Amino acid sequence: MTNNDIFKKLRVAHKLKDTDIVEILALVDFRVTKSELSAFFRREDHPNYVECGDQILRNFLNGLIIHLRGPMPKKENNSKDKPSNASKPKSFKPKKSFKKPNKNNEN
Repeated sequence: MTNNDIFKKLRVAHKLKDTDIVEILALVDFRVTKSELSAFFRREDHPNYVECGDQILRNFLNGLIIHLRGPMPKKENNSKDKPSNASKPKSFKPKKSFKKPNKNNEN
């Protein structure tokens, strides 16, 4: 299965139009025109057929994630929100040291 086949199946499964795909690719700052897109969706024996590269499919998938889930929330490092001991690992302190019984001193 080629990248073009995967791209076509995703387009059909999500009921996307060319304008939708252009907008999805724009979410990840990847610019493509409608005529470039139509070349990916043509039959392999068509003279204007273009093979879909890994970069285009990867950017489409990343844009589709943003389109469906929304943008990833930014992580904030606020030390006021977390207790100060939350980042420190707890140290292990054994309560008692055990010695093996000596077989020679059995009573």
